[in-house]
Formats: sequence, structure tokens, C-alpha cells
Amino acid sequence: MSFVHLHCHTDYSLLDGACDIDQLMKIMVEQKMPSVAMTDHGNLFGAVKFYNAAKASGIHPVIGCEMYVAQQSHKTRSDTDRYNHLVLLCENQEGYRNLIDLVSTAYLEGFYYKPRVDLDLLAQHSKGLIAMSACLRGHIPETLLSDKHEDARRLAHTYSDIFGKDNFFLEIQDHHLEQDKRLTPELVRLSHETGLQLVATNDSHYLRKDDARAHEILLCIQTGKSFNDPNRMRWSTPDFYLKTRDEMMQLFGELEDSLDRTWEIAQRCQVTLKKVDNPFPKFDVPSQHTTDTYFEYVARQGFEKRRGRLEAMRAKGALKHDLAEYAERLDREIKMIQNMKFSGYFLIVWDFIRYAKHNGIPVGPGRGSAAGSLVSYAMAITDIDPLQYGLLFERFLNPERVSFPDVDVDFCMNRRGEVIQYVTEKYGREQVAQIITFNTLGARAAIKDVGRVLEMPFADVERLTKLVPGVLNISLEDAIKTEPGFNEAARKDARIDDVLKVALRLEGLSRNCSVHAAGVVISPLPLKTLVPLYKTNRDEIVTQFDMSGLEKLALLRQSRYATSVFAPPGVVAQRNIKICIRTIAQDSRENFTPA
Repeated sequence: MSFVHLHCHTDYSLLDGACDIDQLMKIMVEQKMPSVAMTDHGNLFGAVKFYNAAKASGIHPVIGCEMYVAQQSHKTRSDTDRYNHLVLLCENQEGYRNLIDLVSTAYLEGFYYKPRVDLDLLAQHSKGLIAMSACLRGHIPETLLSDKHEDARRLAHTYSDIFGKDNFFLEIQDHHLEQDKRLTPELVRLSHETGLQLVATNDSHYLRKDDARAHEILLCIQTGKSFNDPNRMRWSTPDFYLKTRDEMMQLFGELEDSLDRTWEIAQRCQVTLKKVDNPFPKFDVPSQHTTDTYFEYVARQGFEKRRGRLEAMRAKGALKHDLAEYAERLDREIKMIQNMKFSGYFLIVWDFIRYAKHNGIPVGPGRGSAAGSLVSYAMAITDIDPLQYGLLFERFLNPERVSFPDVDVDFCMNRRGEVIQYVTEKYGREQVAQIITFNTLGARAAIKDVGRVLEMPFADVERLTKLVPGVLNISLEDAIKTEPGFNEAARKDARIDDVLKVALRLEGLSRNCSVHAAGVVISPLPLKTLVPLYKTNRDEIVTQFDMSGLEKLALLRQSRYATSVFAPPGVVAQRNIKICIRTIAQDSRENFTPA
């Protein structure tokens, strides 16, 4: 029978896990493993990417999380309230929703050094979840290692009562640590006494055994330590990698059932990440209208407001298309938008842009494929006439290639927050959030971080990073191929060779998270029921899924870019200048000649 890794940390266990998801799937295919779990520390950051990468590789994905469980209360803010680890796996859709709720609550309410839950929360959200007693930091293992067997047995019964006897497992591990050797016989004894089944895992933080040193350097990047610091965080064995079944058999040959059980558990975990059926929040329309009819009304009324300018251009011979073509294009776009069920989306975007303009918040003329829509121009979502500039609507929306419309909007950087506040108040605080983004170790960042950890002189690190060609998003591998100075430096200095080899292993891993500069998501339901949420150190609530993940779930993302190209209102007022960019002649050489 197959063995499945049910305890695995991807690089979304930030600066702790070194398992790149794409590389993880390649190893699963190489080892002919039918399934793998993602159990990152306290979050579901990578769930969508993990799920889709697994499906694309023919691997059965098991979505999970290694939670931090406070011994007292998740709301306690005290250093005396210790926390322990607990692995949760989603057995079904209800379990997935419960895990979303748990990890969201852990960040929104329970964050104190770590995002924490407690036993009461677990009891409230236990349905559809499979739990495992976790690593040496688990409550039961920690209690057993303190020689408190009776307390451990009571804890085992507590967790069994919360999750159900068939949904709570005692986790055994062997990383050639002295504590593991002591713990396994105690867990076997506890299994006999309680009837709880054993499951064998390896606490996988990196892909291969020879990645152990690179992972230790990653931990040094996280903690700000140098590799030679005797007090740095360190693991005494190189065994926290994705072992094969044969390697696991060498460790647990006498407990083979605990290996087989991993596949049995994986098969029970059947979760589908579905697209949201109706991603648009309800937009209130006048009682005499439906969403479709009100959308059409706004579009046609808006076009009538544009008509005067078009007729003036026609009178001057500057209009490139007859007004009949505009009418035909408008009819066609309105019907297509209605048929594709996007009327509500256009009304939502029209509404907050109207709010911004009404309140004197500078709004850009439009960017991207949305500028190809005459409806967008008519509704003043954009200020670009697509017929005049030969822009195609089909690049924005095409019934033969159904994709979510995406209107990118520029707002004045000083007042963008007012628009977000308006949307939040209109649709509800629980249904609007900003979007997370993940910063990765790029070529230069990887060299700098690894160089610091290995105590390479700052000047040498700077010289090395300056060798990276100025090509956007160039990989370190391509940089080394392009720039011969890298190989020359590595031949002359073994330290440089070491830095480059480690940097190549760590490049591309997620380093930290931040708030997307432009992204906002608006949901038809409380977001906590659809996606996990995260709270930043500035108390901003953001989604745990990034822009790409939200797109795959078909949630409404609105890109509101903050731009500083607009003249500050104070300057305009001081000089008594009234500016309307839409009326500036674009064919006048004088307007574009620097003063």
C-alpha cells in the first residue's frame, strides 16, 4: 500500500518551510506517491496554488494546517498561556469551511506571537476535520515527554471527544532524535489504552535530505541570526525531508499499519475548491428595474451625456466613425454583458467611480483592456473613446473565452482609502477586504540574505548582487548563465561559490507577506465563509489567498491603483487653475511642449 506525507510544510510556512509547491509535486510524481497534504503553520496561504498544482500533476491534494492551540484561551494575552501544535486535515467541504473559520479566527482574534485557537473553538468547528496529535510540540507528545502519562491519556480522550474516535489519530515520527525514540513507545502504549489509531508522518520542511543546510540558513534569515551563531535555531539531524516509503519502512517496519493508514486517511479527504457560483454582491437598484434593465438604463443615459462631445467632434470632421456605428456597438456590448451575467459587476464599478468623481477624488481615464469597452466609456468608468482609438471590446470580454471582467482603476494615492471606505460601508465590513501578496526571494534578495547569514563581507555581497543583469524578474540561474562574472568569482572564492549554491536553492521561496497595493475583494457573503482571512500588524484585514487564488475562485477582485500623477489639490487651488483632462486637445503640439 502507498505511503502519503500528511505533515508537510510548503514555503508558505514563511521562512520555515522550504518545499516549493511545484518542486513538491515533481517529487511526489518521482516517488509515485498518490497524494500529499499541505499543513503549513497556522495559515492556508498556499491552499489554492497547492490544490491546483496537485490536480495538474495527478496527485490527490489534502488541504490541512498545523494549528497553534492555546492551553487556556485564544484571547488570552499572557506569556504563561503556552500553545501547542495540532494538525488538522479537511475531510470534506464542511471541514474545509470549518478550517477557514478556525485559521481566520486565529488571526483576527487569537494572534499573540502566533495565530492561536483553543479547545472551545475546536469543539465548535470540529465537523469534517481529521486531527493528528502533531510533532514534539503537540500537547500530547509534550505531556508524555514530561512523564505525565495519565494527563496525556486524559488529553487523548479530550481530543477524541472533540473530533470523534475515528477522526483523531496519534502521530508517530522518527527524525533520529532522542525525544522521538522516547516518545514512540509511549504513543504505542497510549494507542492500546485508548483505542486511538497510530499514523506515521515525517515533519517535512524541505524536499531532499541534502537541502537540510539550506533550510537551516533559511531559519537564520527568519530569525536574523548568522549561521555560526551558537545560539541560533538549529535542528540536530537532516531528517525533516520528504522520505520515501522504503525509508519510512526502515523506521516503522514493526508498525506498518501506521504507514498504510496515511493513504486511508488521504482517501477520506475529499475537498473540491469550487468557483463561487454568484461572485457579485447584491447591488440595490430602483424598484422599477432589474439589475439588467438598470445597467442598460445607466449605460444609455451615460452615452447620451457623451453624445454632445461626439457631435462636436463630428462637426469638426474629427470623429472617425459615424454615430450609427456607436449605437450599434453600444447595443452589441450591452447584450453581450447581459448574456454573460456581468450587469451587476458594471454597476458596482460605475457606482464607486461615480462616488469618487462626485467627491473630487481624481480618477484615471482607464487602463488595460477595459478601455476597449464603449459601455465603460458611456458609464464614465473610463474616459477613453474605444472607437476613436480603434480599441476592441473582444479583448475585454469575449463569449468564446469566458473570463471574469477586470477593470483596473487609478485613484489619487492620497484619497484612495476614501473609496475603499465607501465600498466597505456600502457592502459591509465582513464582505470587503484588501488582498494579500507574497514577496519572494528573488535573485538579488537571495544573494543578500544568504551572504549575510554566512557572514560574507557586505562589500563582497554588494559586488555579487550588482552582477545580476537588470532584467525584470530574472532568475539567479539565468543570471549566472548570462553573466560570466559569477562563475569567475565562484572559482576564485569558495565562499562565493557556497553563497550562490545556497541562494539557488532558496530562490523563489516566499519570504514574507504584505498588502497588495491595489487589490480589493468584494464578496456576496461574509468573506470568512469563503476564504481565510489574515490581519496585518497594522490591523488591516486581508484575504489569505492572493490575487491569483481569488481569481481561480472567481471572487470579485477590483484593482484600485494608487497613483501620484494627479496634481495636488492645494497646488491647483493656489494657482487658481481649473483642469479637466478630458477637454485637453490631444492633437495640439503646444499642449505637449515643455514650458
